[in-house]
Amino acid sequence: MIRINEELFSRVIQESKISPRKRKNYNFHTEAADTMQRMLNVLQKGSYVHPHKHENPDKREVFILLKGKILVVEFTDAGEIMRHCLLDVEKGEYGVELAPCIYHAIYALEADSIVYELKDGPYDVSDDKNFAPWAPSEDESELAKEFINKIIGQLVD
Repeated sequence: MIRINEELFSRVIQESKISPRKRKNYNFHTEAADTMQRMLNVLQKGSYVHPHKHENPDKREVFILLKGKILVVEFTDAGEIMRHCLLDVEKGEYGVELAPCIYHAIYALEADSIVYELKDGPYDVSDDKNFAPWAPSEDESELAKEFINKIIGQLVD
């Protein structure tokens, strides 16, 4: 039995706070070859997730909010916002399932935000994500910060 509780949250939150990426995954699957990847994804405000899609191989992805607030955004292949959802338990928005082959990203709107993430496996770093060429990379911190602020400014009151 794998327990998902405050003790686990606390540990992974602390790890996310000291991570240069301002986020931390905690995997429940034990092998990259697992056909269902399951993890906690803890994000701090300002963590930049480079928009990406799971294509070739195609993979579905699910985010279920456990704590905080998360903005989920889907983009067209040209980088236009297609759809979005603000995951917020207080507003009755608990999760989303994303289809394969669609650019998407998630952004924390509160510190210590946590989603339970499920994704088709297996995981292979060489083909897991196809990054959007129209968005800054994670290495471009200032551009990434501007990108996040622009997206949030357009979509969140």
